[in-house]
Amino acid sequence: CQLMKTERPKPNTFIIRCLQWTTVIERTFHVDTPEEREEWTEAIQAVADRLQRQEEERMNCSPTSQIDNIGEEEMDASTTHHKRKTMNDFDYLKLLGKGTFGKVILVREKASGKYYAMKILKKEVIIAKSLKYSFQTKDRLCFVMEYVNGGELFFHLSRERVFSEDRTRFYGAEIVSALDYLHSGKIVYRDLKVLEDNDYGRAVDWWGLGVVMYEMMCGRLPFYNQDHEKLFELILMEDIKFPRTLSSDAKSLLSGLLIKDPNKRLGGGPDDAKEIMRHSFFSGVNWQDVYDKKIVPIVCSRELILRTVSDHSCLLPTDDEDGMDCMDNERRPHFPQFSYSASGRE
Repeated sequence: CQLMKTERPKPNTFIIRCLQWTTVIERTFHVDTPEEREEWTEAIQAVADRLQRQEEERMNCSPTSQIDNIGEEEMDASTTHHKRKTMNDFDYLKLLGKGTFGKVILVREKASGKYYAMKILKKEVIIAKSLKYSFQTKDRLCFVMEYVNGGELFFHLSRERVFSEDRTRFYGAEIVSALDYLHSGKIVYRDLKVLEDNDYGRAVDWWGLGVVMYEMMCGRLPFYNQDHEKLFELILMEDIKFPRTLSSDAKSLLSGLLIKDPNKRLGGGPDDAKEIMRHSFFSGVNWQDVYDKKIVPIVCSRELILRTVSDHSCLLPTDDEDGMDCMDNERRPHFPQFSYSASGRE
């Protein structure tokens, strides 16, 4: 937890910055006096320090607290002549990382005092996350899962710098459809830092949409400054500027989405996403087809796959390194019954 004091965008402002896995989360607050700000920051820092101490004590005193109650489940030994280890043979010190299928924990072997990184995978999660097949070779375990080949949006944007309006329309329509679904369930995505100490509603998501679509069509952020305080001021005070190449429909859409008053913002009224869907920029978009995923993405899937696998010489082990033939059941001393096929469950 990091605390920062600033006088922008208002006097007696303080910012809380935290790291949640790899995501930096910031929250901005304003108070009336410097003394009140000092009281708040000291109290918050005291709570943060206490929570950190409690977490360290809990990890030291409760060996199984970070392993989701896996309990007495046994782990296979690395070789047949070693004594089989269980979860109770280790002290669990610190959570190093967490991913889709499990977590990695810093552990200390009780018998030797040596430190290891233990990776724990939840079987039911692996199966639930579209595991299609699993098999093993002489010294490898192989998981075959669904391949979602579109990649990350900003990977493509950083490579191409600017998208055409047609391509932006496709991505924008998908985002609008997704936010419409969330809002129908009374969920606000709010993937941004709220600068002013005011209540906010669904309209914050349409500001975020405006920023993303502006960057796609203009190749830069609508507001940018390396100085944190000046950036706050630009966001709150500066008028939006557009390149000359942008169409009138695109300018109208972005201007509406980036209105600073959320009550006047495009999508800020009772019709929410439907107001954006009716905008002339999205004329010709069949929103039911968007929802049903019938619209073909701009990047051809086959083209993207071929580009991705153009150099695959380093992906597979050499013949000397490992035989790639699958092992039968009789030759699996360490991972019995590892093979799996999703077709057997369908």
